[in-house]
Amino acid sequence: MVKQLPSDTTPAIIYPESDGQPMADNTKQFRWIVTIKENLELLFAEDANVFVAGDLLWYPVEGDNKTRQAPDTMVVFGRPKGDRGSYKQWEEDNIAPQVVFEILSPGNRLKAMAHKLKFYERYGVEEYYVFEPDDVELIGWVRFPQGSLRESQNQLELIDEMNGWISPRLGVRFEMKGDSLEIFTPSGERFLTFVELGQLKEQEKQRAEQEKQRADQAERQLEEERLKYQALQELLRERGINLEEL
Repeated sequence: MVKQLPSDTTPAIIYPESDGQPMADNTKQFRWIVTIKENLELLFAEDANVFVAGDLLWYPVEGDNKTRQAPDTMVVFGRPKGDRGSYKQWEEDNIAPQVVFEILSPGNRLKAMAHKLKFYERYGVEEYYVFEPDDVELIGWVRFPQGSLRESQNQLELIDEMNGWISPRLGVRFEMKGDSLEIFTPSGERFLTFVELGQLKEQEKQRAEQEKQRADQAERQLEEERLKYQALQELLRERGINLEEL
């Protein structure tokens, strides 16, 4: 009888790249997710070691494919840009996302949000922002560093006032203006939707074209004046008059 030898090979753990959930439940939620994610991409476009992602599964623990979250937007300082199927923290120098955003929809439940808060707190997120676009309500939590006046003792603390709050990591400023939320870059530029960015690009294109047309017109006028002056010189020379001798 032939005995089968036990195998030392353990089955590979599969980390799914999708949780089967939609990125957004409605157009408003989707628009805000895209606006925040893409503007943060633009903000850190020149920094090769800032990774920004939207709706990407984050696995914080190697060997555990059940413990995971897919923030609507996450920002990781200290990791290179590039495509990923998921964010496996142990393959990323064990650097956790420092900033995450969640955009609520009518289908979100407080229990789910509380669960996410505890997850982000446990696995090292420094700033957590939740925006409810229907009621235009913004809530934020921050992990105050050790040695600060409000040292957090490894906990995410509720931010008392979000209006005018400046993100310690991102440098962006949140402004609640009437019935809308506006986010500004450190240089004071407002976060724009994809449509607004396209319109701004078109405006810049038209402005550049107008400047070129004005420059071309000025160049033509200068050339016309030069030709007129040459014609005058030629006429005077024919009459025996040299302007240089006058």
